[in-house]
Amino acid sequence: MISTLLSGDYPRSRVLTASLAVVLIVLALTPFLFSGAQAINTAAKICVFIVLVASYDLLLGYTGIVSFAHTMFYGIGGYGVGLALYGWGATWGAGFAGLALALLAGTALALLIGLFSLRVRAIFFAMITLAVASAFAILASQLSDITGGEDGRSFRVPELLRPGTRLMESTILGTAITGRVVAYYIVFVASLLLFLGALRVVNSPFGRVLQAIRENDFRAEALGFRTVYYRTLANCLAAGMAVFAGALNSLWLRYTGPDTTLSFAIMLDILLMVVIGGMGTMYGAVFGATIFILAQNYLQKLMGLGAKATEALPLLPHLLHPDRWLLWLGVLFVLSVYYFPTGIVGRLRQRRP
Repeated sequence: MISTLLSGDYPRSRVLTASLAVVLIVLALTPFLFSGAQAINTAAKICVFIVLVASYDLLLGYTGIVSFAHTMFYGIGGYGVGLALYGWGATWGAGFAGLALALLAGTALALLIGLFSLRVRAIFFAMITLAVASAFAILASQLSDITGGEDGRSFRVPELLRPGTRLMESTILGTAITGRVVAYYIVFVASLLLFLGALRVVNSPFGRVLQAIRENDFRAEALGFRTVYYRTLANCLAAGMAVFAGALNSLWLRYTGPDTTLSFAIMLDILLMVVIGGMGTMYGAVFGATIFILAQNYLQKLMGLGAKATEALPLLPHLLHPDRWLLWLGVLFVLSVYYFPTGIVGRLRQRRP
């Protein structure tokens, strides 16, 4: 059963297996383990970014494609669901219709980019995707009558997912089962299924061809594989997963806008998560997203506590000021790359007995 779910791709490390189990259990039980909005918001964001990072790892880690347009597909998913619920009403039909249109638009755009751009060298493809993503972000900001411009759009979700909806009078483990909890488990289950689907793809014969193209595309071409076809299909699959991630993020936030989906800073975050977790491992998406988002949400608080605890010292409180959290996040990233050049997953697999 487990072999089928993981597509035969076991963690291959006891520490890695235990860590994955802890992350899975904590994410599955977050509404019952932690109180307050920050914990469940952080867990939902981790679920969304696991899908987003896994989809980018399919491109970068398994196929060797460097793309800067991934947040564009993430934004298409967010805007597709958000604008559908905003314009057509807060119904399930509107949400699914918006998701279907976003998937169609995202995969069609990925197909066009792949067919016209993947024949060139990697650096030129990266520049082309950067230009397309920038144009899409500008377009989303300019079409303010439709997208809301820089302010984005807030919208209502179906009644079952609204925070004020309560499914039962009694509580479970002291937690009221509200629409917010239902929305969280939709995000969690959908993210888990998409991640398992990505595992199935990379461990299929198709995934083996992608890895062969990554290692030596000339040899793969000589063996009879049409590398442009496989790269384009991988680009479409990764785009579809990114669209799903954007849709889940939009559904959770009940808002869509350029800062939450189309920002180039998100693209940089995705790159950092892939590198920290380990490229070409898929499990690295879990660790990269979890560590990075936990640092984003809680590093400032820890630094604030550290600054108060070291007030008597001359320089340390200034270095630990919460406003300098990006500095320490950068230091952590440099250390992780230095000590874990193959990522956390790669390092743990190297240390297995």
